[in-house]
Amino acid sequence: MGRSANLPRGLVDRFRARDGQWPDDTGCSMLHVDMDAFYASVEIRDNPELAGKPVIVGGTANRGVVSAANYLAREYGVRSAMPTAHARRLAPHAVFVTPNYARYQEVSRGVMAIFRDITPLVEPLSLDEAFLDVSGALRRLRATPGAIAETIRDQVERAEGVTCSVGVAPTKFLAKLASGMCKPDGMMVVPKAAVLEFLHPLPVSALWGVGKRTAEQLDRVGLETVADVAATPLPRLRRVLGVALAEHLHALAQGLDDRPVVPSSREKSIGAEETFEVDHFDRELLRRELLRLSERSAGTLRERGLRGRTVSIKVRFADFTTITRSKTLRVATDVTQEVYKTAATLLDEQVPPGAVRLIGVRIEQLVEGEGGEQLMFDAPERGWREAEQAADQARTRFGRAAVTPATLLAAVPLQPNLPEPQPDR
Repeated sequence: MGRSANLPRGLVDRFRARDGQWPDDTGCSMLHVDMDAFYASVEIRDNPELAGKPVIVGGTANRGVVSAANYLAREYGVRSAMPTAHARRLAPHAVFVTPNYARYQEVSRGVMAIFRDITPLVEPLSLDEAFLDVSGALRRLRATPGAIAETIRDQVERAEGVTCSVGVAPTKFLAKLASGMCKPDGMMVVPKAAVLEFLHPLPVSALWGVGKRTAEQLDRVGLETVADVAATPLPRLRRVLGVALAEHLHALAQGLDDRPVVPSSREKSIGAEETFEVDHFDRELLRRELLRLSERSAGTLRERGLRGRTVSIKVRFADFTTITRSKTLRVATDVTQEVYKTAATLLDEQVPPGAVRLIGVRIEQLVEGEGGEQLMFDAPERGWREAEQAADQARTRFGRAAVTPATLLAAVPLQPNLPEPQPDR
């Protein structure tokens, strides 16, 4: 929404971190994640010579329209959907770039995969924004909503080289408001106990569903702030706006919004990826990381009662060139060792040498986990599955570190993740 310029002075700062401490995020399990100037950010990441310049993505001919603009270009009044000719008059020195939608979709898939590694309750609104319900992740990871939001921001930047802003709140409406107010590259927490303190000073245009015409209608009857709408009796508001819109806006003005996060479709894949602190050439280290990621991915399959037929790996090199390689198995599996050996074979046989920035494992063609039994490399799967299920139970009770493959015991984690669950005492 990005309406911070219209906010009462100091309101935004009251809901950001102070001296390293965030406001109380208890009960704030709704996150809205919004990428910052997404298309333009991807172009700048892939073309570092554009850094520090106004960048406009869109039709380069005068008859085209602007698809996106970075924040430097926006300072000159350039906005998306604006005719290119107008944008050129506002910012004649800006760099105009032809859109590469396939590239944006690829980065978006990587971002959404990070979200789904945190929680299956992800509702994408477009390529560059989504709602997340992290209530289940709070229990599983024993982390606060704010800590999860910070982790998401960190992982998106390190894995994809672009930034995002995150709103943390009790409802979807408030989370979306907050993410827009803290752009770019920010985070805001709206405490459950301070919803009205946050909401009521805002202009009526902050309410979801209030456009220019509705704002004018409200202004004509003296309603300028959200507090004004909240204090107006519903019968009067219905006479001004009609029944449906009046009831919708009156509820939002009270901080009420019970809409759940609705995943757009059944999960099509499950996976995990890791961005290294420094680029790596060492294939043994990469294989060890594939084992770690295979264990996480297969464990998620077992947790959700799924199996997958296709194993794929993703490798991003130091120059951000990204490749994927995959193999489809004869029978779907949820066994870590099967996933890992397939991924390691893909790495050894189909990935050229080079400095690797990111590596990932993904399992696709998912089916319910009651399918036929898979025999793995001449060894019965049953033994592996029983051992891994026992390990899953131990991790659930005592934390992820309770059981781990021997190969990983001496390995130092390559980047920090969310705090490990601690055993009950």
